[in-house]
Amino acid sequence: MAAVVPGAGDARAIGVFDSGVGGLTVLRALRAELPGESFLYLGDTARLPYGTKSAHTVVRYALQAAEELVERGIKCLVVACNTASASALPAMRERFGGLPVIGVIEPGAAAAVQASRSGRIAVLATEGTIRGGAYTRAIGALRADAQVTGVACALFVALAEEGWVDGPVADAAAGRYLTPLGAAPGASPGAAGGAPPDTLVLGCTHFPVLEPVIARAIGQVIGPGVCIVDSAATTAAAVRTELAARGLLAPAGSPATLGFLATDGPARFAAVGARFLGEPIRVDDVELIDF
Repeated sequence: MAAVVPGAGDARAIGVFDSGVGGLTVLRALRAELPGESFLYLGDTARLPYGTKSAHTVVRYALQAAEELVERGIKCLVVACNTASASALPAMRERFGGLPVIGVIEPGAAAAVQASRSGRIAVLATEGTIRGGAYTRAIGALRADAQVTGVACALFVALAEEGWVDGPVADAAAGRYLTPLGAAPGASPGAAGGAPPDTLVLGCTHFPVLEPVIARAIGQVIGPGVCIVDSAATTAAAVRTELAARGLLAPAGSPATLGFLATDGPARFAAVGARFLGEPIRVDDVELIDF
């Protein structure tokens, strides 16, 4: 990595990595928080989803993707994938030494703890993220009395990828996943199946596009007043803080560039990714790579 003079700023790109296009919701928040920065996004679309893979496999895939971005000269790595953050963050921080490596789980956990009044927090995520317990540990480290309920919602990923983010199929899936979070009749607060959560974490970067459907289901199952936490904005704020502390923010007037890398299907990446990024992506701007 190139040497950086403290306080001089750094115009190199911020690398953003996800197993597919879901991390574009994080990229969207990063660009809003840091409009003067350049970004290089890598979606490992050939090997998604990560959520059903073993932790060993996720670590291997994540290190390969991170290596690709590091070799292209990034100044910071944002792991915009909850499953990779849960399984591979320590390995990436060890491999890449002084490079800032920021995941989405710690900022999401902090936002959930701040939002929750009761400490009862539900996490919607992939099977791998729930199985690894990363959110439970991160939330528990910040609030020891927190009660964390994990709900694996694998179908949400497919619905988001297909663009089925509204309508009866999405409503049915949300209802099926979220109904168990409602209070059991006659149960005492705090008991298993008792008082429902007051905070819900979208623990997968695909899920924000389904937020209206999720909110509707929560309203039916629990009622009003449940805070839905999307870690994207909190992660973007954490990235700004880290870059500022290290003197790595881009100097004023630096040209802000945006690049995309995908391991499969640039056309599909561009078409589906536009829904997550919130703006069109040209196929010609997506570079096909292989590890």
